[in-house]
Amino acid sequence: METARDTVQHPLFARFYERLVVAREGEELHERRARLLASLSGRVLEVGAGTGVSFPLYPPTVSEVVALEPEPRLRTSAEEAAQTAPVPITVRAGLAQRIPAPDESFDAVVVSLVLCSVPDQAQALAEIRRVLRPGGELRFFEHVIARNRTKAAVQRALEATVFPRIAGGCHPARDTAAAIRKAGFSIEDCERLPSAPKQPPFPFILGRAVRP
Repeated sequence: METARDTVQHPLFARFYERLVVAREGEELHERRARLLASLSGRVLEVGAGTGVSFPLYPPTVSEVVALEPEPRLRTSAEEAAQTAPVPITVRAGLAQRIPAPDESFDAVVVSLVLCSVPDQAQALAEIRRVLRPGGELRFFEHVIARNRTKAAVQRALEATVFPRIAGGCHPARDTAAAIRKAGFSIEDCERLPSAPKQPPFPFILGRAVRP
């Protein structure tokens, strides 16, 4: 049952985000999402599903997707997208830092432009590790802090402004790969990518990590 503990209210950002996905998704971002989900199998948890933009890209080897989205407006859009998805998808309210699922109940967890926005990244990753079976995969596609000092300084300056509040909690200066390792995952692949066309000028990482 959905409770207030499982939701967040960002109505203005949700309206903006719905339009942003349509206007700024683009072929390159679509291709990166497809690579994120390629060869997945079994039972999958997607954390922070947004409007369900990734749903059409799940391969038929996936038996079930449980998709968490805490924002009510975005969750409604995700529920609509789930109806035409190529695999069974159940959309639920839920937060990354308090995942409503038993221990070791998923074969893989997917995060896509999510770990920048969670209030407590370490807690979210601890929860993801908890619900993954041993040997299960964390697939991640996230924008991160740049290696270039000047660009990194710009990202830190943005983070110190109202940017996180107007961008749905986005923190553009996080070192998410380091946080994944610190949470006890073994990163098997991690590719650094430049910003995609029509996206904020932040670099991305795309890869997979395993729960030992």
